[in-house]
Amino acid sequence: MGIFDRFFGRNREVVLSPVDLSVLRVDMHSHLIPGIDDGSSSMDESIAMLAKFESMGYQKVITTPHIMGDFFKNTPEIILGGLENVRSTAKQLGLKIEIEAAAEYYFDESLMDRLKRKERLLTFGDNYVLFEFSMMTRPDQIDELLFKLLTQNYKPILAHFERYTFFFGSVEKAIEWRKMGIEIQLNLNSLAGHYGPMVKEQAERLVDSGAVDFVASDCHRMDHLMIMERNLYLPYFHKVMTLDLKNSSLS
Repeated sequence: MGIFDRFFGRNREVVLSPVDLSVLRVDMHSHLIPGIDDGSSSMDESIAMLAKFESMGYQKVITTPHIMGDFFKNTPEIILGGLENVRSTAKQLGLKIEIEAAAEYYFDESLMDRLKRKERLLTFGDNYVLFEFSMMTRPDQIDELLFKLLTQNYKPILAHFERYTFFFGSVEKAIEWRKMGIEIQLNLNSLAGHYGPMVKEQAERLVDSGAVDFVASDCHRMDHLMIMERNLYLPYFHKVMTLDLKNSSLS
């Protein structure tokens, strides 16, 4: 459609074309291995989502199943075994998209124990580790966690900063942590209002401040991709794509 303007009296409405997701090349946060967390429930569902990623212009998906204490007790063996099953099925069905896997680590005692034991974490790209907090309660020992990740030569990426209620109204921590070497990931559907108006406002603050290193689908179900596709024309989808995002460095 292209970009064009409409004028209604003195009010100007700008209608934008959808952003081109192919410039990202890589989605680095999703839940596509069937049956091991709260994401895909079947191989059919996983393949359908991968086909949708491919049709939207992505060249690679790095899927990141949850590792979360006693709730999602995934191991590298479970995740990488599931990856091989998905890869094999996708190849048989003619999909061209590349598929890799790492994990989304929940910040709890089990993560701290892994770091204390110097157990090797699942990484992607240039030794990146994706991690998340509780959405509602600010955890203790954040500084210790970040110190251990950095001193063990990981490159930490904090998932969906905009969704943590204890940071609402400010992105100063994101700005501070980026100076320390912590990368910040934003969910694209936060900009669509999928998680509510306060998350949307926080996501827009992040974009306005330029404090975003990666954007991702955080896709658990097909409807997450459909919501993204329906909202690609929104101004903040365009604005976030003007930032110096690092997704394509993972290709």
